Amino acid sequence: MHIRRFDHDYGRRHFLKSVAAGVFGGGVLMPVWDAIANTGDPSKAYPDELLSIEGYTKGRINTGDEITADNVDLVKELLEPIKYQQIKTMGRRLKIVPTTRDIMRLSPWEYMEATLKNAGQARFDERGNIVTLQGKPWIGGTPFPNATSALELYAGLTMTWGRHDACMYAIREYDLSADGDVQFNYDCGWAELSPIGRVSMNPKPYLPGRENKLRYQSVFFTRPDSIKGTSFLNIWDYDQNTFPELYGYVSAFKRIRQFPTDQRFEPLIPGSTLYLSDAWAAGDPLYTWGNYRVVSRGPALSGVSGGWNAEHPNWEHKTHGGPKGKTFWDTQVEFVPEAVVIEAEPVKFPRAPVSKKRVWIDARTQLPIAMVSYDRRGEPYRSFDGAYGLYESGGKSFNDGAHPYWSWAHVHAFDIQTGRMTRLEQVREIAGHKTMVNDAVIYDRYLTNAALMRIGGSD
Repeated sequence: MHIRRFDHDYGRRHFLKSVAAGVFGGGVLMPVWDAIANTGDPSKAYPDELLSIEGYTKGRINTGDEITADNVDLVKELLEPIKYQQIKTMGRRLKIVPTTRDIMRLSPWEYMEATLKNAGQARFDERGNIVTLQGKPWIGGTPFPNATSALELYAGLTMTWGRHDACMYAIREYDLSADGDVQFNYDCGWAELSPIGRVSMNPKPYLPGRENKLRYQSVFFTRPDSIKGTSFLNIWDYDQNTFPELYGYVSAFKRIRQFPTDQRFEPLIPGSTLYLSDAWAAGDPLYTWGNYRVVSRGPALSGVSGGWNAEHPNWEHKTHGGPKGKTFWDTQVEFVPEAVVIEAEPVKFPRAPVSKKRVWIDARTQLPIAMVSYDRRGEPYRSFDGAYGLYESGGKSFNDGAHPYWSWAHVHAFDIQTGRMTRLEQVREIAGHKTMVNDAVIYDRYLTNAALMRIGGSD
């Protein structure tokens, strides 16, 4: 007989009490990263009720079940409000898979090793930027694994993004009307490189001469012909009080121009509901938002492990739901023992169409699993939810050096006020460009103004 040490509502009471007291530390029975450091298994930090969907719902929902409009009210509190509405009224479905207990399957291997190695080495400097105890730029991994405040959590999220030293994601984007029709279909690439906090690529932990930069990031489009060659490059200063530099190449004009970077709540291309501000739920410098606070803690359902579709040669995903059966990606979700919900307000955007955003962060990994923004009236406006995965399934794998690649797999960006949906998926290849990770060619090929012009076909 298994004797329970804690009653069924122990975790719920703990979360409510900690938020009311203004105290945050991931875990219930012990700090979650202490449990991870000891065994690699975060489950020791949580009571039985928070270890499975069966335990949480007392068997009313089980692994292998599908969440639909018929049973979604049983798990309403595990979902952000817009995702609940999508299931309840638009035909979205979620397939439940087992909760992942091996933390090394929930982020890149080298990144997690660096998090454990560098724990306790981060602090804020006088400008509020994350530095080492010696005052140098950050050296790699999550800076505050046992974060004790909303700011520590969000600062780490803003710094890390894709958690690789460099990536180039090949992407297919589909922009749908409220009637469920695909109005725009784009092929694009999204490249990222971190010149600091490097854990996989040499030189480590910094690129010499670029220690004052946080990241280089670009996006470019290869299809359709009307937008082919259009590209944008963001160069982030390490100082999180400063807006990035934003450059763009517009193929119609065949030249590079610099754009204002505080207009981050507008789509880059026609039809999209995705903004620069949305990237990784932390697309803006940390201190352009403010009043960070934890508003709730509790379990969640999210796609943190099974997003990769190994069965399709180009990793493409199936769809369902909505008026035409193609509004939502097929999504596998699992029971997450603890998600921390952080609220923030746009303090350096006087014309922002949003009044605040709420971001759900997995306390085990500090990854963003969902975001909802609110309009100036305080009404739900837009949502951003993605699925991650280790690219290893059914005997197939796509490797990042010695280990299977870990990354995001697909994203929904939804405007609940207009009913318009943008779906994105990471694929193996778009015309002439393949998904790459930690490859030295990424910077020269995708992350300079010369690269933008070359992609645009102007040289």
